[in-house]
Amino acid sequence: MTNSLFTASAADLTIERIRALAARPDQVESLTLEYKSEYSSGLVQTIAAMANTYGGMILVGINDKVEPGVERIVGVEAQPTIDQIVSGCSTMLDPPWEPAFFNVPLDDGSGRSVVVIRVDADVAPRPVLVKLKAPIRLSGRNATADRNRLLQLAREEPSARVLPMGQSVMSPNLERDNEGKATADFILRTGINLPMGEAGAWRPLSEKAVTALAQALNSSAFPRALRTLGDSSFSLSEDFHQHGHNRSRKARLVYRAISSSPVPHPVEAVVMVDLPEIHGSSTGVQAKVTVDVVSRVRRYADALNSVGTPGAAYRYPVPNLMELFDGILKTFVDPTVVAEIARIADIDTALVAQPRELHLVADGQVKELLAFDGLQEIPEAGASGGGLFRANPALDLRSFTDRQEQVDDWLRQLGLDAGLTGMESLVERYRATAPV
Repeated sequence: MTNSLFTASAADLTIERIRALAARPDQVESLTLEYKSEYSSGLVQTIAAMANTYGGMILVGINDKVEPGVERIVGVEAQPTIDQIVSGCSTMLDPPWEPAFFNVPLDDGSGRSVVVIRVDADVAPRPVLVKLKAPIRLSGRNATADRNRLLQLAREEPSARVLPMGQSVMSPNLERDNEGKATADFILRTGINLPMGEAGAWRPLSEKAVTALAQALNSSAFPRALRTLGDSSFSLSEDFHQHGHNRSRKARLVYRAISSSPVPHPVEAVVMVDLPEIHGSSTGVQAKVTVDVVSRVRRYADALNSVGTPGAAYRYPVPNLMELFDGILKTFVDPTVVAEIARIADIDTALVAQPRELHLVADGQVKELLAFDGLQEIPEAGASGGGLFRANPALDLRSFTDRQEQVDDWLRQLGLDAGLTGMESLVERYRATAPV
């Protein structure tokens, strides 16, 4: 079962889940959600608006307002309602186009249903026009695209749309001291880009929302994965909290391992939330959530003189990197973390994309950072100081097996790019002995 009715399978579209959604005080009409008590021509207008924006879901048979003495879920006669919607889409939309329909019967013996309409912006023939105008979706209402937005819709390619891809992340840089020397062993970066609802486009970040995101991160798999990166050699840490450059539309949450050595923070993670300033229409403008993991474990080990052989340097065990990769991905598909990110951007959780890129920038050659443990150098293979690792878009990272497959692919790429063989068998061996 997925975290949103928009992405749920037909079998998971139950009246119990719809009742639970309608009962939630925070699930009001939004950028991607609309309630209709019955069919009207305005429903077709909303289909077009969602198709021209980020897609969404319309629930027909639910009153849009909760009032004392008024039933919220009233239901409709399913087939006549679907027939009306199909006819309206055929006559009002240019070009004619139909979204997906699902009939979810009520459980009260009335024979009535809630009709669920899913509008997938990635399959709609954009722009979808109504009376020669292109409706677009704002938070809880429809508007008309201005000239620039209409031209953008007309020129776009399907691959350029926001939901499936568009998740490129800027490569990070290692911080350097006054002498120009790197202050860390390596930095990892991933992140996601987000559409913004109308409220998210103008309101400042609330302290409650940022605190809730920090709490969700602290309860996720992320802190444990960060501790694993240092072989759990440090026991003290600071949970994610606001630190550094925070502004009305920027939040910076930092996790730090704490040590009394000359390297006070062997591992550090920074989650940045960046809501851009909006001038004019917010449609098509994206917010960003960026995740940096900075590791100084080698420097920490050197400072403690924990390696017995003079001149030998700490090397990162592959299982630790495996845990780190998995922990990062698991965290950013965690339903609680996703819900808090969606709340900040004022969008449905279905619009919070999964991480699709991972950048690695090392201080020196990657092969010099890895514990070999079965890995062997390829003669004259050259050097690698990092890499860009892309995720397979066919994999759903919420799935344990899909996420494991993605992590294993990244590790294999890491080994080959570093000029090493044996990573594939090494990963297989670790997987065979790892606890389920």
